Amino acid sequence: MRAAGIQRIDSAVEVLELPEPRALAADEVLIEVAAAGVGNWDEIVRTGGWDVGSTPPMALGVEAAGTVVAVGADVTDVVVGAEVLTHPLPLREQGTWAERLIAPANLVGSKPAGVSWEAAAAFVVPALTAEQVLSEALSVQSGQTLLVHGASGITGGMLVELAVLRGLRVIATAGPAAHDRVRALGAAEVLDYHDDDWPSQVLRFSGGGVDLVANAARGGAATALSAVVDGGRLATITSDTPAAERGITMSEVYVRPDGDQLTGLAALLGEGQLTVTVAGRCSFADAGEALAKVVKGTSGGAVVLTPM
Repeated sequence: MRAAGIQRIDSAVEVLELPEPRALAADEVLIEVAAAGVGNWDEIVRTGGWDVGSTPPMALGVEAAGTVVAVGADVTDVVVGAEVLTHPLPLREQGTWAERLIAPANLVGSKPAGVSWEAAAAFVVPALTAEQVLSEALSVQSGQTLLVHGASGITGGMLVELAVLRGLRVIATAGPAAHDRVRALGAAEVLDYHDDDWPSQVLRFSGGGVDLVANAARGGAATALSAVVDGGRLATITSDTPAAERGITMSEVYVRPDGDQLTGLAALLGEGQLTVTVAGRCSFADAGEALAKVVKGTSGGAVVLTPM
């Protein structure tokens, strides 16, 4: 089968011809991939910084949407023909940038009928990350004030939307070009993170400090910490947890696969309460270029691959 991936760690992304998927284990499903997301995390896998359970030569990719074409002997809650989305880690065989994908049945979620394949594929990791930051690391409650530092990216935007749905007041930082979009997602205030004075502005807008911080800006957690009240909470998704101070609870969040959680989040996507903007759709032949754009932040939105 055709795929996009690497022959060895740190090699260039290329089109691969891989063996057809093996026979399914009892708890697995086989998915015909319709679209697969491209994220910064795929560069970490490519360069050897994240062990996702497979070794080169391998298809990259950790999120996908597609149709179930076969199920294992013990699978009863996923049927052939079901439209699903998944973050199937650790990989049982190949990554999601492939024509077909083996996934554990308990790590697939239902794709709403009105959601495009591309949007579903790009939604998976950002949505799971945002949910786990808010509900698990930060334990958010309606009425609290949350700072989302780095809200212009896909995950940052998802944090804003999901927090507003949970009844939080959101103050966000983003580049000027993204301010209108982040306000449209529900942020009460949007500040320019290029402005060195933005933490002071957060203190002013929040009346002395925010209850919670979700940091999605690379290297930004330490600066964001200054905007948190004593005894507040900070969670970061960029591996840059600052030293503890003032009784603030610190968390470093790495996305966890969860099929049930994904089904619930996808339902919100289907209802239009969560959104994802797909800016580019590429073939496997263009996967390397697509990944480079995402890493540089020049994609302008979500980028997906389709088996063309």
